[in-house]
Amino acid sequence: MTSRAPTVGFDLDMTLIDSRPGIREAYLALSAETGTYIDADLAITRLGPPLEDELRNWFPEERIQEMGDRYREIYPTYAIAPTLAMAGAREAVAAVRSHGGRAIVVTAKHEPNAKLHLAHLGIEADAVIGWLWAEAKAEALSEHDAAVYVGDHTGDVRGARTAGALSVAVATGPCDAAELRAAGADAVLPDLTEFPAWLAAYVEGAAAK
Repeated sequence: MTSRAPTVGFDLDMTLIDSRPGIREAYLALSAETGTYIDADLAITRLGPPLEDELRNWFPEERIQEMGDRYREIYPTYAIAPTLAMAGAREAVAAVRSHGGRAIVVTAKHEPNAKLHLAHLGIEADAVIGWLWAEAKAEALSEHDAAVYVGDHTGDVRGARTAGALSVAVATGPCDAAELRAAGADAVLPDLTEFPAWLAAYVEGAAAK
């Protein structure tokens, strides 16, 4: 990795994509199928942690694996089409490429579904690594020698710091700017529209060292 060609990791949900409408539909479908009440409107306010963490609010422990498998199975039917790209998402990925860098996606989401989202929205990543949350994200970030990790959750900040990467947080998810700063984010942006300018300054500063 050179200072002019950084590898940048991005979180997916509420960083690159607004998956709330689609996830809401998937939860409602799972609720209807199982006859179990799920407050989908509440669930989508706390995206970030693994699916199983949310399912434990609605199902007994012995059903979590079964319900997680079923949710992931029906997810493409209900969740892909309603999901939108976050403001500045495509431009953020393009900015990494403009500096000769690689853009990877590291997410807690089921990897095949993450890839479906990106393909549907026309966001091209150099690698997509799923099933990693918080500190575990450092595995993929370190493997790909990521200099920067961009995410919306304090768990993303912890993942970046564990990997020794700069943590760039966007206040577009469940954690506000103050929480992200308190968690140790190196930079907090309102959203991804400000990322290209941040990256340009970062690359220029690294080149000057």
